[in-house]
Amino acid sequence: MSKPTTGDFTKTAGWMDWYAGPAQPRFVLPAGAVDAHCHVFGPGAEFPYASERKYTPCDASKAQLFALRDHLGFDRNVIVQATCHGADNRAMVDACVASGGRARGVATVKRSISDAELQALHAAGVRGVRFNFVKRLVDFTPKDELLEIAHRIKPMGWHVVIYFEAVDLPELWDFFTTLPTTVVVDHMGRPDVSKPLDGPEFELFVKFMREHSNVWSKVSCPERLSVTGPKALQGEALAYRDVVPFARRIVENFPDRVLWGTDWPHPNLKDHMPDDGLLVDFIPHIAVTPELQQKLLVTNPMRLYWPESC
Repeated sequence: MSKPTTGDFTKTAGWMDWYAGPAQPRFVLPAGAVDAHCHVFGPGAEFPYASERKYTPCDASKAQLFALRDHLGFDRNVIVQATCHGADNRAMVDACVASGGRARGVATVKRSISDAELQALHAAGVRGVRFNFVKRLVDFTPKDELLEIAHRIKPMGWHVVIYFEAVDLPELWDFFTTLPTTVVVDHMGRPDVSKPLDGPEFELFVKFMREHSNVWSKVSCPERLSVTGPKALQGEALAYRDVVPFARRIVENFPDRVLWGTDWPHPNLKDHMPDDGLLVDFIPHIAVTPELQQKLLVTNPMRLYWPESC
């Protein structure tokens, strides 16, 4: 079902809209489960997209996000600022405030932000900032500016979320290891899952987590990483099976420092749009025991985003 962008914004050519009829997951989420990585887009008529954006998405409102939350069986959301909104956090903040305490936010901020503005974000539910190093999505921000921001948010108990691609980890390593906060990596640093699990590229990411106890990872977005894709082999029920060994290794080696999220509404996908219900059914293949599932979906995100409730 098409969801045309409102206002004067025309969707990027070939943009894939989010899947409107997700399946009911077979996997029953533990009570209090958190979708720890999702977004809102606009609506553009109310929250205009940034002039410097690299893409124009379809609208994906807070009401639609919360409807998906309830359908899938999640209790809470962590809403990550989308790059199409730049450092204008109003859409994300509006969703957090409207959630009645059931959503937290991760913002994008610039060096020019005032202390009062940071405190206002905190009051709205923001608990982290995101630094994006994926060159096709954002323009370069000087590392000294990012480090200054990290030091300013540390006393607030916030963390830094970093988004990068695996091939870039060697050149970013020194910067990442100087960050003074908890550091959360989006999507395992986007490994190339066609390469060996024990190959040098993924081993470097495992080393990154092993040597730095402040580093966490989201084991999300198999639809972005998979080569085999969403279709299960004959006789198998599992899509994105080639991602399983990578995510499972991170979950089992660092069970207290992993998070999972849908990534709804799945920006910038090129070949297919995932069914969010089937994404939930991916979870027990990477967190194979109730104890690991509880940590991944409840204990860890609550400790990071709602510590006052723990």
